[in-house]
Amino acid sequence: MKISNNWLRDYIKTELKTERIGEFLTDIGLEVEGIDKFESVKGSLEGIVVGKVLTCEKHPNADKLKKTTVDVGNGKVLNIVCGAPNVEAGQTVPVAVVGTKIYDKTGNFFEIKEAKIRGEVSQGMICAEDELGLSEDHGGIMVLDEAQYEVGKNFADYFELATDEVIEIGLTPNRTDAMSHYGVARDLYAFLSTNQQKAQFEKVASEPLNNEGAHNFTLEVEDAELCPRYIGAVIEDVKVAESPAWLKNRLKAIGLSPINNIVDITNYILHGFGQPLHAFDADKIADKKVKVGTVKKGTKFTTLDGVERTLNGSEVMIKDGKDKPMCIAGVFGGANSGVSNETKTIFLESAYFNPVAVRKGAKLHGLNTDASFRFERGVDPNLTRTAITHAIKMIQEIAEGKLVGELLEEYPKKIEDSYVIIRFSKIEQILGTKIHREKVKEILKALEIKVLNEIQNGLEISVPAYRADVTREIDVIEEILRIYGYNKIDAPQKISFTPVKLSANDQDELENNWARTLQSLGFNEVMNNSLTSVKDETDAVKLLNPLSGDLAFMRKSLLEGLLQNSIYNINRKNQDIKFFEFGKIYHKRAQYEERKQLAILVSGREVAENWLQPKSATDFYNLKAYVKVLLERLAIDYKEVALSDNRFSDAIAYEADGKVLVRIGKVAPELLKDFDIDQDCFYAEIELELAQQLRSGNELKFRDIPKFNKIRRDLALLIDKNITYQELYQTAKKNKSPFIKNINLFDVYEGKNLPEGKKSYAMSFELLNEAKTLEEKEISEVMDSLIKSFQKEFNAELRS
Repeated sequence: MKISNNWLRDYIKTELKTERIGEFLTDIGLEVEGIDKFESVKGSLEGIVVGKVLTCEKHPNADKLKKTTVDVGNGKVLNIVCGAPNVEAGQTVPVAVVGTKIYDKTGNFFEIKEAKIRGEVSQGMICAEDELGLSEDHGGIMVLDEAQYEVGKNFADYFELATDEVIEIGLTPNRTDAMSHYGVARDLYAFLSTNQQKAQFEKVASEPLNNEGAHNFTLEVEDAELCPRYIGAVIEDVKVAESPAWLKNRLKAIGLSPINNIVDITNYILHGFGQPLHAFDADKIADKKVKVGTVKKGTKFTTLDGVERTLNGSEVMIKDGKDKPMCIAGVFGGANSGVSNETKTIFLESAYFNPVAVRKGAKLHGLNTDASFRFERGVDPNLTRTAITHAIKMIQEIAEGKLVGELLEEYPKKIEDSYVIIRFSKIEQILGTKIHREKVKEILKALEIKVLNEIQNGLEISVPAYRADVTREIDVIEEILRIYGYNKIDAPQKISFTPVKLSANDQDELENNWARTLQSLGFNEVMNNSLTSVKDETDAVKLLNPLSGDLAFMRKSLLEGLLQNSIYNINRKNQDIKFFEFGKIYHKRAQYEERKQLAILVSGREVAENWLQPKSATDFYNLKAYVKVLLERLAIDYKEVALSDNRFSDAIAYEADGKVLVRIGKVAPELLKDFDIDQDCFYAEIELELAQQLRSGNELKFRDIPKFNKIRRDLALLIDKNITYQELYQTAKKNKSPFIKNINLFDVYEGKNLPEGKKSYAMSFELLNEAKTLEEKEISEVMDSLIKSFQKEFNAELRS
């Protein structure tokens, strides 16, 4: 949020410099991110003087240039080469002398220097309006009225130029009370007045109004829950025109573009007091009646941006007497009821709308305006009348409007201040220090928090309604600390704590253990947003009121987030990826499901290239080894099975207790293409809740190394392309031999020297008899039975 220093000082009088104000604002929680200089005209026309063209003749060496002599006062005549087609002798013109900086629209500048142009000396520049930042006109040089401009005088003296310092505040969402210049001034004064700093601040009040005659407009609020307070005024004979320079400069300083005097006044009140206003063309309000309520679902409504929107019936709408919508209340006006240059009578609105209703309407239509930003967080309901009276006064003075009749108002039930009890003992407990009770009361008074009653060890207080975020004792304590000063709280020299050893039944212990292990192996932990967009909405959990289309679903997998992290790093020349993330995934099936997983992704090189070892790309087996290191800590039995998952081109799973514990695979090329990744990525995900459940009943036990060695035998099978490893694996697992301890696929080949439609799978089998050494006859029997099964089931052939 941008705060103009000049504007801020309209509400608070202090001799403090802007930089010092910035420091104090940061101290009280309104963090200042920067202070920038504002100039209504960039460069403030410094170095521009009024000159008179004495002579003008064609440049001897250029057809489109002219050679002039220009009197710039004090007897000084400059030779200037000019390319403007309209330059002539006798003209009074603005001249940039040597050393002047000329700024473009982006704030960049070039300095005027004495130079030779096509062989002729040029000692300055005769300027056009756009070169000075006075307009967009570049049709030629700016020709002045010699009766009004004196030769040799500074050109800036003829303009109301404004300079300002703009404070950029990183406002937190809860501080709706400080979303205005008045609110910031009020908060700053609370700090200054309780910390021996000189300052003056006067609370704003409603302006006395002069009204004439009567109007025949009526007001109807259909639901006071949606609109607790509404005030309207009818103003006739307004002259819609350009705003005065001071008003335009105030808006420009904080980044707003002036539109016309009526709209600019509503923006001035919005950013001045924090109360959004809206002006309607009163002649376009049917039956001279303003209604606040809802409309039928499916109603079409065109907003000010020209977009036709379909209403869902839940939005708070401002309607005319025929129930025709004119505005999405607190969010955006309508294209057919706004103020235009032809408007003569306006209906001015100042209201307090239900924050939740405004937020729903704004998010539903993807609108985020200055008004909705404030209404969503809760504006001051007691400032509504004050704001509209100040706006009416400005319209009377600037647009010559005439207030007709009394203000229309609906405020059936006053929004009360919050009642809170605070305990001095609690303040001391939270802050770790003792603040004198009189100081506490002084701070509360500065914050406009009323002390209703003093009780034993505490106070009964009333918090003003504009502090919608202060409703509890702890909130008030935070407010006291803000103004008292965080820097006054001494940090203890000694911190005592009792370390707690997590038990094996605690999932946090497992996560910490795995995280440390992966970090020791060179991995980096990442954390991604649980909200995302999805291509396939099947079984996805969709938000009812998403912040945006890109954040409309709960994530179904951690893989996409890790791929996004990967391409971010790859684009920055960090192509060797080792990431892990602990996070939850969400699905909507028979019921809503929420599972926590550990996701691991590797890509690029396993070992960096060096003189001793050439570069080597990481692969599926590197990832598999990392996963096995983690699983070894669980002390559980699991088995490897083939896996079919459209996220992977090749994949396996580890099962335990009949459930999938781990999925490991090579990310499918189609998915990598979606993220513009052109290097192989390998991904694994471990079900954390299942892992914790399986290990909780187990204790690590030592087991002797088998006395007898495992025997390995390999088979190279020629099979049809449509046969998967999962099918081969399942067939091998059905074998009745007790000696088969492990099955692994270690090579897949498709290419030359193979019959068409065929591929080769190389599988290894580890055999072990824990009672004795396996004899060759026993080994042959097992392998022969496997071969026969493969031949029978898949018509497999042995490759030599």
